[in-house]
Amino acid sequence: PLSPAPQLNAARGAGRSAPGSRRQALAAASPFRAMAMTAEAEESWFWDWDEDLAGRSPSHAELQRMVRRFVDDELLPKIAEWEEAGGFPRDLHERAYAAGVYGCGWPAEYGGTGPPFDIWHRFIWGDEIARVCAGGLLASLFTMGISLPPILALGTEAQKERYARDIIVGRKTCSLAITEPGGGSDVAGMQTVARREGDHYVIDGVKTFISGGMNADYFTVGARTGGKGLGGISLFVVHRDFPGVKTTRLPTQGWLCSTTTSVAFDGVRVPAEHLLGAENAGFLPIMHNFNSERFAMAVSACRMARCCLEDAIRYARVRKTFGRPLIGHQVIRHKMAEMARHILATHGILTNITHSLHEGGDIVRASGRMALAKVQATRTLEFCAREASQVLGGKAYIRGTGPGERIERCYREVRVYAIGGG
Repeated sequence: PLSPAPQLNAARGAGRSAPGSRRQALAAASPFRAMAMTAEAEESWFWDWDEDLAGRSPSHAELQRMVRRFVDDELLPKIAEWEEAGGFPRDLHERAYAAGVYGCGWPAEYGGTGPPFDIWHRFIWGDEIARVCAGGLLASLFTMGISLPPILALGTEAQKERYARDIIVGRKTCSLAITEPGGGSDVAGMQTVARREGDHYVIDGVKTFISGGMNADYFTVGARTGGKGLGGISLFVVHRDFPGVKTTRLPTQGWLCSTTTSVAFDGVRVPAEHLLGAENAGFLPIMHNFNSERFAMAVSACRMARCCLEDAIRYARVRKTFGRPLIGHQVIRHKMAEMARHILATHGILTNITHSLHEGGDIVRASGRMALAKVQATRTLEFCAREASQVLGGKAYIRGTGPGERIERCYREVRVYAIGGG
């Protein structure tokens, strides 16, 4: 059961990206890296659901190929370097747009590309992009995924014209600024305040754990405009260059290239026309945003857990101990089977939720199941990262390239996946 199923390999062509010169160069430099980059397209492992997802329609299959190609060509070859550098090139946003993966799913009138997204497109996109096993890169590269929806949902036509297009095509970036040092997931207890003074609001407060904040041009900010509790919160678009905005990078355990940030607002004067929607009506849109964020993080965590297992199997096939391959030892095979059990169960929960939403299920009513799915997925990631690290031993403790590269990154990210998004 730990070997690929040859009879399924032919079916994997729908998701296979043609090997390019860069991939061939990587293969020569690091066979383990080349294996990691092509395994999903060539081996069936314990699952054949890649074909099922691609088989939903030609647009689903094309999306899977497009995202996989972008990960193989643009992200996997450079992510170790970016992690050590503590950031990635600014033009990666626009390169991602040119590749088709940045603008897909957003409204065409503001620069969105590709077919209209259904929930299965979102699942495929999140599943494939997670193969890089670098949540910090994804959180900061695609930070508009949680900062732009409030603008599109609540903004006036003038606001959407002003911000959405530049954000969607990668010319400008926007981060979501909700979490506070003393609040965490308690959004209703928000302490940042916005006082109306004539045709401006004056914002004072501090936000923390803001993904991509060091490089953001704009912030979608939650602030209290009314009384205590959930009924007094509003949303604003705040420009980075407004006087009184100060950003400080936070030194994180993982997500080394994310530029996780603390953002302080000290008497920041924000024009009243930067208010998104009605005053004191920002709490519910924030909660809806959490549903989307938790779904995306759960799908990503499940795929990262799968990558940990696959990389552990690859290594155990070639590493020899006591005269035979490591995978020949029963205790190692038990570890593999237990990891697979967790991944299969998690994937089943996520596809059940996705199917329900695709059939017209209410995303608000599904919020409880989404929260539980995130718990399940992040615990699965934590378990698989630990077990895979044990299989590779010291090779999973070394940052950079090598057979344990993705496992090492995942191990540093298990806690932020459990904590982030609530």
